[in-house]
Amino acid sequence: MKVLVIGAAGKTGQAVVEQAKAAGHQVTAFVHRAGDYAVPHVRVVEGDATDPAAMAAAVAGQDAVLDTIGGKTPYKTTTLEARAAAAIIAAMQQHAVPRLVVTSMQGVGDSGANSSLLLRLLTATFLRGADKDKMAMETAVRASGLDWVILRPAILTDDPAQGHVRVFETATGEKTNRMTRADLATFMVAQLTSDAHLHQAVTIANS
Repeated sequence: MKVLVIGAAGKTGQAVVEQAKAAGHQVTAFVHRAGDYAVPHVRVVEGDATDPAAMAAAVAGQDAVLDTIGGKTPYKTTTLEARAAAAIIAAMQQHAVPRLVVTSMQGVGDSGANSSLLLRLLTATFLRGADKDKMAMETAVRASGLDWVILRPAILTDDPAQGHVRVFETATGEKTNRMTRADLATFMVAQLTSDAHLHQAVTIANS
């Protein structure tokens, strides 16, 4: 499968690229500055993810898109992810690319039911800008008409992969702990060929 990874230079994006390669996919990495990015056997495309023309060119010829974009100042008001989602969705519709998997975060929407007190406080304070932007991004994805999956991971760590991912149901109110980026990447790549969570926003964690 030909897969475009957007935000490939970020921590999550790097892990996703490696997992997509390991799964045998042909990977194109979409990055802001190509000169700062070099991964063997990965095609690299430079551009602004909010630029419709740049995104249309990158999406052409792909089979699926993995969006790992995340802002660096989550406490500030921003529309980065929502604007990027609009460009991505338009490009996918234009080129008839059906599968879109995006990373959001736990705390958005009804996933707050699975958040600890600490995470709820973080969402309302330090993550307040990202929360609003990701909510707008999710709204656009849900209305896209694409084969989408939204992933809402718990607090991410750079620890080694644990090799397992739990899906948390909102109705139970069970609280998550943390999640490694490596496990998030594995789960995200798996959504390319699985319909188990199609058209769902899934709260996930290692425990």
